[in-house]
Amino acid sequence: MNQVVGRDDLLLVTLDTLRYDVAAELAAAGRIPHLARHLPGGAWEKRHAPGSFTYASHQAMFAGFLPTPAGPGPHDRLFAARFAGSETTAGKTYVFDTPDLVSALAAEGYRTVCVGGVGFFNKSGALGDVLPGMFQESHWEPAFGVASPASFEAQVERAEQVVAGLPAERRLFLFLNVSALHQPNWFHLPGATREGGDSWASHAAALEYVDRHIGRLFAAMSSRRRCFAIVCSDHGTTYGDGGYTGHRLAHEAVWTVPYAHFFLEQSA
Repeated sequence: MNQVVGRDDLLLVTLDTLRYDVAAELAAAGRIPHLARHLPGGAWEKRHAPGSFTYASHQAMFAGFLPTPAGPGPHDRLFAARFAGSETTAGKTYVFDTPDLVSALAAEGYRTVCVGGVGFFNKSGALGDVLPGMFQESHWEPAFGVASPASFEAQVERAEQVVAGLPAERRLFLFLNVSALHQPNWFHLPGATREGGDSWASHAAALEYVDRHIGRLFAAMSSRRRCFAIVCSDHGTTYGDGGYTGHRLAHEAVWTVPYAHFFLEQSA
């Protein structure tokens, strides 16, 4: 990462609330072709989330604690704050001296931009301003939120505008929190109703919706130079698993998340 930072643009996409089992099954079945073509080996890596809900998980990720590989460690991290005694900081780790990765990249000359999704990014109150407040530039509007059936398309359009408006020589760190997987997601499944509510199937349909449009985001982010991309979930959620519904709880479906990182080569 010490070679990547300062050379390439950076993209972090959190597919908010995406379950690992849903992501893995859809990739194996060929139902998310635009994402799968970038996944190493065409499959998601199984990892453990650093938190059980959006706020906690993103605070950890912005501090350098991305989802951890599910097998026994220690596992070297891509990014880490300088911390005496850290067992997951290695020679290839980008080590920073600021409180978070976002401000570290700003100090490296990156334009840091947040395109928010779920309520912790809506800037409508003090708590909703904490995470986007880390960035030099942040965007949120109701069209990006969980209640919009076209949220991801609107987010991608804003990201395209950000890229188009940035001077070619300026490096970019773009963070995009995808709200489409989060409840409510029933409207992404044909035939589903508000009364019937969300389900594993509507969660899967929401991921298919995201996949149909994510190629535009990747194209925009690779239009100026090579881009290093991280695409992952911040936590999963439950749909009646063991009697549980939702997240912010200790359950395998919440703690286990899909993860991938890869390069997007500059497009012609």
